[in-house]
Amino acid sequence: MLTFLIDGTAPRSARICMGASIGLVLLASIGFVTSLWLRLGAASIGVSAAVMLSPLLLLAHAGWRARVIAQLGSSRGKKIFRPNVSYLLFYVAIAVLLSGVFSRAFFERSDGIYTGIANNLGDLPLHLQIINSFAQGHNLPPQDPTYAGVRFVYPFLVDFLAAMLVRAGASVMHAMWLQNMVMALALIGSLHYWTLLLTRNRRAGFIAPLLVIFSGGLGWWLLFSDVGSHDGFFSLLAQLPHDYTIMLNPGGILRWGNSLTTLFVPQRSILFGLPLAIFIFCQWWRVVSQPEASVASGEPAANREISRAAPGKKARAAVRRREAAAAAVAQPGTQSSTRIRMIAAGVAAGLLPLVHAHTFLVVMASAVCLALIFRAAWREWVVFIAVALLVALPGILWLARPGGINARSYVDWQPGWDHHEHNPVLFWLANTGLFIPVLLVALLWRRGNIALPWRLVKFYTPFAFCFIIPNLFKLAPWVWDNIKVLFVWYMASAPLVAWLLAKWWEQKSAWRWFAPVVLGTMLFAGGLDVLRVLSGVTEYREFDPPGIAIANAISSRAAPGAVVLHAPTYNSPVFLTGRRSLLGYPGWMWSRGLDYSQRSAEIERIYSGEPDADALLRRYRVEYALVGPDELASSRVNARFWEQHATVAQEGPYRLYKINGERLK
Repeated sequence: MLTFLIDGTAPRSARICMGASIGLVLLASIGFVTSLWLRLGAASIGVSAAVMLSPLLLLAHAGWRARVIAQLGSSRGKKIFRPNVSYLLFYVAIAVLLSGVFSRAFFERSDGIYTGIANNLGDLPLHLQIINSFAQGHNLPPQDPTYAGVRFVYPFLVDFLAAMLVRAGASVMHAMWLQNMVMALALIGSLHYWTLLLTRNRRAGFIAPLLVIFSGGLGWWLLFSDVGSHDGFFSLLAQLPHDYTIMLNPGGILRWGNSLTTLFVPQRSILFGLPLAIFIFCQWWRVVSQPEASVASGEPAANREISRAAPGKKARAAVRRREAAAAAVAQPGTQSSTRIRMIAAGVAAGLLPLVHAHTFLVVMASAVCLALIFRAAWREWVVFIAVALLVALPGILWLARPGGINARSYVDWQPGWDHHEHNPVLFWLANTGLFIPVLLVALLWRRGNIALPWRLVKFYTPFAFCFIIPNLFKLAPWVWDNIKVLFVWYMASAPLVAWLLAKWWEQKSAWRWFAPVVLGTMLFAGGLDVLRVLSGVTEYREFDPPGIAIANAISSRAAPGAVVLHAPTYNSPVFLTGRRSLLGYPGWMWSRGLDYSQRSAEIERIYSGEPDADALLRRYRVEYALVGPDELASSRVNARFWEQHATVAQEGPYRLYKINGERLK
């Protein structure tokens, strides 16, 4: 319903995608604020749901209801938007593929909890810890659940929304699956719509989402060397031995990865933020282009009506109906509708800091750049920036306050991104294949009917900087995390690459057959990585049955806000409880700029029962301690010291100790 306040011409499919991305972020934001007051439970979820349903009250107004009906269908009640078979089959296939991948991201068996994606091995326990800290640990206002005693300076709203679903009755596994599915489909549908807005080419609208889903480079070339170790090509496809878009070994040339297996599954926050970013970009484009002109629809049938508007009387009438519906919704005129678009885009941008901070920075920097390029619309850009900063201020203040993070570790001169010793040009050719060469041709080609509008080239300018700057500077403690900015460049470039490929296909020459070959080289490596996940070749156990059992014991015995001592590993059973860890996995700390070295050394002293062990337990207010295989392997556990504390639970090799409060006095 809110999309009708913003965009009077978008088709229903685009509205669903925009509404899903806006709605989920609003639900998480409202739920978080409400939970600070009522705690996370039935009351806060009920209030949040009521607020989210309130736009339906607009339908009580007869005039508004007529506007909505007029936009959705003709005055005779006939549907304007009639998706054809190819459109439906495309999205059914995409949904099936996404469902299969997300089902492998987190699944349970009788012998434990697993992930089927190698890049998710360390990220899944982190997200489980965060979700459980909200759902079980009542972690409000948020403290860092992996680094007790420190404010949680992290874009946590994606996991807070999952915690809301868990408190509403879902399992953590199903909450994450449902959330991932809706966000991924919203991203694909929004990208489809944005491509149509930019290029007005129906084929490009289908190609761009494929470029994003199956992103990769030339790693598929390794397939030929792998055939010799298998009984034929098809046998190899059934048992792919490694990934073809990223090499996990240090110094490997493949570092880009596939969007699904390397970004969307492990780094859930980026999947939460990108659909919102595309919504913002759509509004920008409608403002800097001619917003009242007829635009390409997100549905093939509507697209056909627009393309045939000139020669056909019936088609012209259909376009007039759509324009009348748009005018009815976006009154009182062009200036007002563009102002509304910028206000809506500003609100969406203002919600981003706690959704995905890197996307927020990219959006704001891009807005400033575009304001300088499209100076005729400076008032609209001022409105956008002012609204965005006003809405974002609470999130910015939360992230900016001291939280133990070393800000200097985030920015440094490091040209070439993660290329190691490889030639930068060959590095990017290996990682993105022909994507960059085709992009350059699309931007520079000026012959015949294959030429991008100059306005679109100018609009693309800030996104080019999203590639240049991360190739010059480190923007995170771990340089590979520059991909959070680089991928925005890739996503913004995909419509232009898709447009050129579609144009080549439309030629009555050899270019027609060149286009599918080029497209195939761009999709093959990513497709192999996705196939490897779907085939079930890869599966990694995160938690075994004794670990799950001791986690249940911790949940039943320890208070929600209790601090638990355990070895700093990536898959401690404590992460299933929502209780706070004295120190989680060091890789998580380092990638967020936290200096954990002192605390790590002090944990070693506690487990070995050094003279200051009791003082350290008292300082950190540790209430429980876990001794299991990881603790015994990584620390010199002093059995005599721990015998002075009560064993409150034992499951297999795990022992849970209740810290003796009297001893610490």
